[in-house]
Amino acid sequence: MPTLSKRYQFIIGFILIAIMAITRGHHFATLSHLPSATLALFFLAGLYLSGKWMFVVLLAEAALLDYLSMTFAGGSTFCASPAYALLLPAYGMLYLAGQWYKQRYQYTWSTLLPLTASLIVATAISKVFSSGGFYLFSGRYTDQTWVEFGERFIKYYPSSLSSLAFYIAIAMICHVLVVSLANTSTKQSGQHS
Repeated sequence: MPTLSKRYQFIIGFILIAIMAITRGHHFATLSHLPSATLALFFLAGLYLSGKWMFVVLLAEAALLDYLSMTFAGGSTFCASPAYALLLPAYGMLYLAGQWYKQRYQYTWSTLLPLTASLIVATAISKVFSSGGFYLFSGRYTDQTWVEFGERFIKYYPSSLSSLAFYIAIAMICHVLVVSLANTSTKQSGQHS
């Protein structure tokens, strides 16, 4: 995928920040039951944006939103534990998957295979860090077993993947529309020269 101009990267970055603020854990969203876009946002930041700056910004925003929710909005503190630190590699995995896919992107149907593979694998690894970390290090579970963790993983992984797929599908539609409009504009300007 070609590197986007700084202007377009700024616009995309702003949109990603806004979507996280709207969807992160239903802390402040007025739309009822909107799934969290967090995993998709880290993937999209890795895909569309150059440099690591947006990874840090999104990570800080997620932590700030969680803190504000727990401190001022009456949000649950259930997930606040030493395991929270494992969100760094969990979100990092999605960001790196976005960067990996960026190198393989083509504006063809065949690009869906590496996209799908990167999303499935990165989400699974991310879930191992986030859910596995919470299971092992939160202090909420006694008598931990790999069987129990496996059951929990099987129970919750599909919902993580479906939320991610929902937002990636929306992003794909937007991407196709923007590329199609740009291609149409380029063809029209070429015909007039």
